[in-house]
Amino acid sequence: MDRTERLPPYTLSWRPGVFPLGGDALALGDFATVKPGWRVCDLGTGSGALLLLLARRAGGLSLTGIDCDPLAARTARENLERNGLNGTVLAGDLRDAPLSAGGFDLAVSNPPYFPVGSGKSGGPARSEESCSLDELCAAAGRLVKNGGRFALCHRPERLADVVCALRGHGLEPKRMKLVSHGPGHPPSLLLVEAVRRGRPGLKFE
Repeated sequence: MDRTERLPPYTLSWRPGVFPLGGDALALGDFATVKPGWRVCDLGTGSGALLLLLARRAGGLSLTGIDCDPLAARTARENLERNGLNGTVLAGDLRDAPLSAGGFDLAVSNPPYFPVGSGKSGGPARSEESCSLDELCAAAGRLVKNGGRFALCHRPERLADVVCALRGHGLEPKRMKLVSHGPGHPPSLLLVEAVRRGRPGLKFE
């Protein structure tokens, strides 16, 4: 049975087997910088949740998503259509996606968190079996224009890996936020936004 969640003014639905909506995507959807009319690409879009979350914050967005799972890509496409949003969702490998280099103002991603062999995979949707963190940052660095942004969420313990991968592909971390479940709890989520060819200087929020 399909699951449905209200993301006012939109409605998100997803089928069994498609990665479900979670708090990490909601946090990233609120964190990423987005402005009206921007060209946005969601790398590993799943159900298309991030595209809806960004569309409700800024009008006139050009929305693009890509996912290696055909079922997820079809679900994201249907979510855009159902909510009256124009966009393109591709089923394919984001590492060699047929998308224009420098064609986006913003790329976003809620990627798999665990390296292969870490013992914490939790299945293909949660491990880097199909795309490593470095390959994800390489794709984002290719797709966003100079001055464009890449926002992603990840695990706090992989902060060093995230920063190194971003900088290795011309993406300078500019904003960072650590999220915890409440006072007295350690951070459970890392949010980072980088600017392609940006100047050094990082703001903690």
